Parts: sequence; C-alpha cells; structure tokens
Amino acid sequence: MAGRSFLIRSPKEEESNAAVREAVLLGAKNAAIAGTVVAVPTLVGCRVLPWAKANLNYTAQALIISAACIAGFFITADKTILRNARQNTIGKLDKST
Repeated sequence: MAGRSFLIRSPKEEESNAAVREAVLLGAKNAAIAGTVVAVPTLVGCRVLPWAKANLNYTAQALIISAACIAGFFITADKTILRNARQNTIGKLDKST
C-alpha cells in the first residue's frame, strides 16, 4: 500500500514532465559545453600566467569551472521551461478565441 498513490495524474502533468525532462537534457548538454569552454583557458592560464599560478590553487580552479557549468545548466533549463510555458499560454489563448 505504501507504493500506491491516491492521486491521479492529469495529461497536463505528463506534458509538464516531458518539458522538465527536455529542460534537464538541454541544461546538461550546455553545462558540459560551458565546462569544457571554461576549463581549457582556466587550466592553461594557471600553468602559464604567473599571477594565476601564484593565486589560483586547485580548489579555485574547480570553483571557476563548476560555476560555469552550474550557470550554463540553470540558464538553459530556465529558458527552456519558460519557452514551454509561453507556448502553452499561447496555445490556450488560441483555443479560447
């Protein structure tokens, strides 16, 4: 009985899950791209530039790279969810007229 739910999912919730899944996949893709794009100059700069070599330890390098990954994920996921919500709203307006 613990595994059964008394709630019945509506078709809109199924669409919502598909939109969230799409947002997560696009966010992960862009996070990987952003991480790669930021990692290369960060790691090269820390080996070549005297200031970076003296001031950016491994933790700082990891924070710089992970901040770019996180930002890429959340910005992309947010834009995707907002785009889907906008399309749903426009679809509702078209049906009502």
